[in-house]
Amino acid sequence: MQTTWKGTISFGLVSIPVHLYSATQEHDVPLHQVHAKDGGRVRMKRYCEREEKEVPYAEIAKGYESPDGRTVTLSDDDLADLPLPSKKIIDVLAFVDATEIDPLMFSKAYYVGVADKAAAKPYALLRDALVESGQIAVTKIALRTRESPAVLRVHDGTLVLQTCIWPDEVRPAAGIAPEENVTVRPQELKMARSLMDTLSEDFDLSQLHDDYQQALQQVITARLEGVEVPHEEEAGEAPDNVIDLMEALRSSLKQAKGGRATGAGPGGAEEPDVEKPAPRKRAAAKRTTASKTADSKAAAAKTTAAKTGAGKKGSSEKKTTTRKPTAPRRAS
Repeated sequence: MQTTWKGTISFGLVSIPVHLYSATQEHDVPLHQVHAKDGGRVRMKRYCEREEKEVPYAEIAKGYESPDGRTVTLSDDDLADLPLPSKKIIDVLAFVDATEIDPLMFSKAYYVGVADKAAAKPYALLRDALVESGQIAVTKIALRTRESPAVLRVHDGTLVLQTCIWPDEVRPAAGIAPEENVTVRPQELKMARSLMDTLSEDFDLSQLHDDYQQALQQVITARLEGVEVPHEEEAGEAPDNVIDLMEALRSSLKQAKGGRATGAGPGGAEEPDVEKPAPRKRAAAKRTTASKTADSKAAAAKTTAAKTGAGKKGSSEKKTTTRKPTAPRRAS
């Protein structure tokens, strides 16, 4: 892996010689500019307006034009000799909880590796301290022609330097969200949470892939082989506004569950009944009716039992009264 930056992490009086390596890479399909008429390659030439001729890359420098039209030329040596403390040092300024840094500020990530064997122990010390505390280190670093705030954190047992933009470079969000007072009903919020839980079941971020790159590669392959370019069926237009939010949530929940009945929520739980209080009233009425019926049956049973008992008693007395006495046996 190619080294991007060489320097030292300054952690109090502890110095850790390190190298930075790009932690990410993009896999875009490389496309060039060509002449649409004949496919000829179109190249950008470095052209000097004053001399009206092309100049080689070795003669290119950076310049700044002031508001009054004056131009200042800066060479690579001028930029390399800037009096900047963070030019070769990653100075740890503080340790904070990760939640204190807005993810909106994060930029590019770099793996941090040791420059020599002597740096292994202080490297491990800083790494383990970050893991144990659950915090990240706030630093500053100068990369190429820009100084940036950055954070040091741990990923898979390796220190990662994540550059950030400055706080005043984050644009305010005022006026973006709806300004009118919108009321969300508890039933709608409950249904939305149910949809969120269903969509999150068995989700694996590593299984995501770049559909655009795959489709573009199919088109390029078809053109190279001289066959018909594949076409995707056009999807229906999405509605421009939601008339019935609850119905849209129900339909989304049903679709997320793969067409299963909406009566079952995530994990087999019953979907919240959000707008149907009537069944509960009918259930209560059924319970009342059933209770009355049970009471009536119990009373009838008692009456029947009483009559039956009385009938049996009378019958027993009648039998006792009408029975003739048996004469005693004589001794032989």
